[in-house]
Amino acid sequence: MPEQTTAIDYVMEAASGPHFSGLHIDNRFISSSRSPSSSLLADSIKQPFVIGVSGGSASGKTTVCDMIIQQLHDHRVVLVSQDSFYRGLSAEESERVHEYNFDHPDAFDTEQMLECIEKLKQGNSVQLPIYDFKNHRRCSESFRQVNASDVIILEGILVFHDQRVRDLMNMKIFVDTDADVRLARRIRRDTVERGRDVNSVLEQYAKFVKPAFDDFVLPSKKYADVIIPRGGDNHVAVDLIVQHIQTKLGQHDLCKIYPNIYVIQSTFQIRGMHTLIRDKDISKHDFVFYSDRLIRLVVEHGLGHLPFAEMQVVTPTGSVYSGVDFCKKLCGVSIVRSGESMENALRACCKGIKIGKILIHRDGDNGKQANISLLIYEKLPKDISERHVLLLDPVLATGNSANQAIELLIQKGVPESYIIFLNLISAPEGIHCVSKRFPSVKIVTSEIDVALNDEYRVIPGLGEFGDRYFGTDD
Repeated sequence: MPEQTTAIDYVMEAASGPHFSGLHIDNRFISSSRSPSSSLLADSIKQPFVIGVSGGSASGKTTVCDMIIQQLHDHRVVLVSQDSFYRGLSAEESERVHEYNFDHPDAFDTEQMLECIEKLKQGNSVQLPIYDFKNHRRCSESFRQVNASDVIILEGILVFHDQRVRDLMNMKIFVDTDADVRLARRIRRDTVERGRDVNSVLEQYAKFVKPAFDDFVLPSKKYADVIIPRGGDNHVAVDLIVQHIQTKLGQHDLCKIYPNIYVIQSTFQIRGMHTLIRDKDISKHDFVFYSDRLIRLVVEHGLGHLPFAEMQVVTPTGSVYSGVDFCKKLCGVSIVRSGESMENALRACCKGIKIGKILIHRDGDNGKQANISLLIYEKLPKDISERHVLLLDPVLATGNSANQAIELLIQKGVPESYIIFLNLISAPEGIHCVSKRFPSVKIVTSEIDVALNDEYRVIPGLGEFGDRYFGTDD
């Protein structure tokens, strides 16, 4: 069963084709591969983690945001409120302010909000407008300076309403609080902080706030990744959210952009093995030994992304152990010839596994161009369309060969989400190339390198892996 991206709902109220093989000389795959450019590498530069927090008026959004900020004390966090982007009322609107709907999407300058969040995501500072709730106008000479941060929290009743705003978010939280509690909080806030009387607050609530909640806010709840009942009183949910954010902040930035990228957790052992295999003076024997160790770890991690079924067995003590059963419909496919270096590790982990092969010639792979991949040969299991596929290639560089192989598998009837691409190192350019074209293909790697150089070599890289592994280098 393929994994699906589903909303994490912390509901604490009650407690989430036909086979073909042979020689092919006219099957061309041509894609545009360019020399590394600043615009491409900019996508790999550290990106802030953007959190959207929505919910009804006075639901406790600000309290939840404050709790998250306090617990993320090791990171720079900035809070941006949608309220800052209220449109200032004209003189005519001000005279009839009691008839103005402040809870309607048209009450906000969404374009300006989008511009500000996009600038913050790019690492630029912005000046946020300051809104005067008593006069219903923006302070023309005052702004709030906001600098680039590790985490951007955007909160407001309608931050999930516009898809363009939602698309900027890495996590969407909906604060779900009882309507009576929200009304009581709103009366207290508007009378104390905004100088309004109780009757005007109640009239505005019945005429605008509640209808807008039913029409715009509540329907946006379906976009939430996390739902927090009881708002700031729900400490368990907030703690879990903070743990998730801290995990994401510790990941490579490309993992935040593409949810299909998985980098195995780095340890001193893994860093040490990478240090050895990247050393140009290492012996062939040691290169093969430590490469095999790393490949085994990548394979084991990749197997962890396969579907499983719950299973119970009886132990030698007569006890019942509740565990899981491995996925049975599985095969490997290596991209010849470097990918063949990963076959032994796969066989060691999966007894009797079938392994197919794909041979792709990279025309122009001479440091001057690398934009044409030619499918030469393929030999795949006849029933591959029924199997999950572990695609093997130790280095993901431009991504052209990987895309060609994945395209072939899909043509053979393999669902895109059934393909797991395993490699030792990946270049950001290759990740962009594969993930944008095949977003459901999982990529499992042990390290993401800096970039490709002008000759399309991974930097810092480890050279021609196949030649070094099989001893055919000079």
